[in-house]
Amino acid sequence: MPRTKQQQREETVQALSATARRLFAAHGYGNVGLETIAQAVGVSKGALYHHFSSKADLFRHVLADVQHDVGEQVARAADAETDPWQGLLAGCRAFLSAATDPEVQRIMLVDGPAVIGWQDWRALDKESSARHLAEALTALVTDGIIADKPVEPMARLLSGAMNEAAVWLAHSPDPATDLAATMAALEPMIESLRT
Repeated sequence: MPRTKQQQREETVQALSATARRLFAAHGYGNVGLETIAQAVGVSKGALYHHFSSKADLFRHVLADVQHDVGEQVARAADAETDPWQGLLAGCRAFLSAATDPEVQRIMLVDGPAVIGWQDWRALDKESSARHLAEALTALVTDGIIADKPVEPMARLLSGAMNEAAVWLAHSPDPATDLAATMAALEPMIESLRT
């Protein structure tokens, strides 16, 4: 059965995105040209421009995918716990663990804020990992596990601390050891929120 134009378009976008993700992770945004991506997929540069208006537009698409994937890892880790408090800790651990993945480091933490700007990066973060954090904190406040305080400042403070730790982990020569040390420092900070 022949593919529809829509299916062809989706397959091309997926191939461009996957190839760009691999190349951006391996070489960094600044070292990958659109011609390289197009050639690797087997399409013309014009075909690439048909789907993405610029290299930054393609990168933003890739970054959104990476942040979505990290958000899904956070949600799966948190949802695997039956106790909501342990779910919060598991989600935080999953986020920080994701930061030790070289692909996530390069695309989400190193190049992401530099390429699309801090405000746009935060907006994407809020749609993924930060959203899960706010939902977890809201549930803990509702259950009386955390004192009844505004969730937004708590979520931003914890998110900021974890983002800073994630950037630090991205540049760590020993991410496994530093991840354990980061969680050991983070858990008492989170524990202080409990009633």
